[in-house]
Amino acid sequence: MKFMKLGSKPDAFQSDGKSIRYVSSELATDITIIVGEVRFYLHKFPLLSKSQRLQKSVPKASEENLDEINLADFPGGPKAFEICAKFFYGMTVTLNAYNVVAARCAAEYLEMTEDVDRGNLIFKIEVFLNSSIFRSWKDSIIVLQTTRSLLPWSEDLKIVGRCIDSIASKTSVDPANITWSYTYNRKLPVSDRIVEDGMKFLEKIESVPKDWWVEDICEVEIDLYKRVIIAVKLKGRMDGAVIGEALKTYAVRWLPDSVDALVSDDHSWRNRYLIETIVCLLPSDREVGCSCSFLLKLLKAAILVGASDSSREDLVKRISLKLHEASVKDLLIPAQSPQSTLYDVDLVQCMVNRFVMHEKHGQDFKVDEKNEETDSFVLGHRSLLNIGKLIDGYLAEIARDPNLTLASFIDLSHSIPDSARPTHDGLYVAIDTYLKENPRLTKTERKKICSLMDVKRLTMDASMHAAQNERLPLRVVVQVLFFEQVRAAAGVPSLTSNPGDASHSSTNTDEEYDKKVAADVCKSLNKQMSQLKVKDDDSGKNGKLTKKNSKNSKSGIQLLPSRSRRMFDKLWVVGKGRGESRSSETSASSQSPTSMAPGDTKSSGSSSRHGRHSNS
Repeated sequence: MKFMKLGSKPDAFQSDGKSIRYVSSELATDITIIVGEVRFYLHKFPLLSKSQRLQKSVPKASEENLDEINLADFPGGPKAFEICAKFFYGMTVTLNAYNVVAARCAAEYLEMTEDVDRGNLIFKIEVFLNSSIFRSWKDSIIVLQTTRSLLPWSEDLKIVGRCIDSIASKTSVDPANITWSYTYNRKLPVSDRIVEDGMKFLEKIESVPKDWWVEDICEVEIDLYKRVIIAVKLKGRMDGAVIGEALKTYAVRWLPDSVDALVSDDHSWRNRYLIETIVCLLPSDREVGCSCSFLLKLLKAAILVGASDSSREDLVKRISLKLHEASVKDLLIPAQSPQSTLYDVDLVQCMVNRFVMHEKHGQDFKVDEKNEETDSFVLGHRSLLNIGKLIDGYLAEIARDPNLTLASFIDLSHSIPDSARPTHDGLYVAIDTYLKENPRLTKTERKKICSLMDVKRLTMDASMHAAQNERLPLRVVVQVLFFEQVRAAAGVPSLTSNPGDASHSSTNTDEEYDKKVAADVCKSLNKQMSQLKVKDDDSGKNGKLTKKNSKNSKSGIQLLPSRSRRMFDKLWVVGKGRGESRSSETSASSQSPTSMAPGDTKSSGSSSRHGRHSNS
């Protein structure tokens, strides 16, 4: 820390209790200065020789037969006046970053200018500020902190502005040229050790990070902090990500962790002002800067403290652009009255809709360069896969809420494009959770929520679980069994839960996928039906399904035994009825689960339709 010593005489100030200060001298004091609650017994001559204000006040007091002068509004209080008094007497006094602003304001109040005496206190303090304080990183921050208690004097003397400019200029310096000390508690990044020829190592080089300054200015009050960040932005040399890191660090430093402390009456106004200020300081480019997780935490806090609508809207817009980076925990935003649900599902729905619109606009944007277009597609596709996984996880979490309506669940499920779900395992978990928490759903409601799921997109593990799930409608169970059987018969590999496999499989459209599966199923079934023969007694004992072909020959396939075997038999008959009236290719396609809805059957399958309906 920089300091400056003034005067050469020994300190002769004495104290008598807390409210009396006097100079130990052979000469009797002839004037009393009252500053706050402290009385200073001094001599007129040293004071009048350096203070123009006292030159005016002392004669006026003498005319009124007063031997006391009351300086009620003295900046800096008794401590600041004592510094000036010691300077009057030529006593040794030390100025540093903690008291220099108070001394400067006090000197201005007493009008200790060069017109009164050459080398007066104002001149000496200004030299100290410009040559030492404002050239020091830490001293500039300390001085800035002290200016707040000395407003408006420190503002009028431009000390605040000069401190802020000094700090902002130093933050803009190339980190490679940082030579001064700074507070940085986090581990500095180091270069990796590289092995060359198994013998040589490159030494680890510790470098100054770009955000080296963010922790040091966290102790500054929010109003001054806002001015510092604005000044840093105006320099135009700071990356938006570093600005975001600075705001995040400041929020973590000052926002309480507990909800009770956040919304307490004593600090609610301060917390609301802090959040609104941080939001207005966020980088202008909404796609960079703060992480989505931090923005969502900031949004939760903004809702709790009742931040302005403009602040919340700005946060929602920023979050919507990078929603694919969020986690399920981040999206669990508590609902506010009059909402009855545990979490604010409507707000999440709004952000998802905005994200999808932004992604759609990005996909529609055509890039001239082919390579750039490919990269853009890959990035866009990855973000869609992330958002699909996120929303399915969020649905599974909110499905535990007994107050969540079926309409809200379905709307949120429909809000993401179909390409975002290469597999439906996550959606199946969410549906199963909702059915478990809502056992009183009607048959129609259960069918409606299950219609969100495509059994063709379930992995083997999910299909095995669904086949034994008594909460699912029987038709869904039958569709799962049917598709798994025909997929196994056709030799089509089952979907896996591997994200890489899922990403690859989702590049084809649903129509292409269905056509491929239908073609493979047709070939495989025709081959097996021409080779396998099932005996009548085995058919009765083992529950095997038989089907006559156009030449009255018997063939069949073994199906998995389950509680829905009887329903499966009837569905097979329906499929057969349709298949006989079409070509062999169409017949094979008609056996897919999506084409076997009861309403699609003709008169030949009407009895089966009524039978299935009565058991579903």
